[in-house]
Amino acid sequence: MDIRAMRYFVAIVDHGSLTRAAEVVCVAQPALSQQLAALEDEFGVPLVHRGAKGVRPTEAGKTLYRHVRNILRQVEIAGADVRVAGAEVSGTVAIGLPTTAAAAFGMPLVRAVRQRYPQVRLQLFESMSGYISELLNQNRLDFAILFRDTASRAVEPEPLASEPLYLVGTPPGAAPRNRNASTIALKAIDGVPLVLPSGSQGLREVVERSFAKAGIALNVVADLDSLPFLLAAAREGLACTILPASSLGDDERGDGAVPRRRIVPELRRTLSLCWPRALPRSNAAEAVADVLREIVEARIAAGGSLAPPPRT
Repeated sequence: MDIRAMRYFVAIVDHGSLTRAAEVVCVAQPALSQQLAALEDEFGVPLVHRGAKGVRPTEAGKTLYRHVRNILRQVEIAGADVRVAGAEVSGTVAIGLPTTAAAAFGMPLVRAVRQRYPQVRLQLFESMSGYISELLNQNRLDFAILFRDTASRAVEPEPLASEPLYLVGTPPGAAPRNRNASTIALKAIDGVPLVLPSGSQGLREVVERSFAKAGIALNVVADLDSLPFLLAAAREGLACTILPASSLGDDERGDGAVPRRRIVPELRRTLSLCWPRALPRSNAAEAVADVLREIVEARIAAGGSLAPPPRT
């Protein structure tokens, strides 16, 4: 199997269609089908399921896809490092950003990299942290910003900052004199109806761990992997949610905004720069990571919800 066959196979899986993949890689569809058949003969197993709605990888195909993506990424990094040795920093850097991190750091990062490293091409993927983690585990990103502080076999986190969590919304039956309080006890949220991101998200893991440690009931009435939906549910009084201050836009901070109270004892989530262990770090990725560290440090120095990461 050569590099060309690898690229063809990735295109087939990514687009789920031989016709579309042939257009993307600029080859005739019969030639692409022959390449796929040759791969299946080489490995002795079917690599895709063929159907009226296109193609999708078999379990063997998914395994090959993961390895091939990793190989192609390393080839790309090797080529970029060779080209920039002794020259200007350049190359493509793929970064994953959860929605809240993208809002806080996305455009400052684009502006700074564009000004400092004009030969670097950024690829920013914005989504919920569960999907970003999946891309990172598949070695499709150079690094990601995630709200986690624990390492794994696939990911090495570098803590950058932390921030406290707030209860957003008014708990049912809250006394009028407590509606405008700036804090709320964690035990007062025992059994309160909540909407939260699903279990694969870093924020959910922090909340579940904290509630379990405090011995109180976590009453999740809906899993919403959407920041606008979480805020809308709290604003309409359907349920409360738990978010950091950075998740609240300007329209959620003025008069008439949905109430928010800092939870005490304090719940914090850690913002980390996460590297895939299976990929070498390119010069361009290291340079962009340095820019991101500077942006986070400046945000901490300016005050607000971000603070230095907890000491380990």
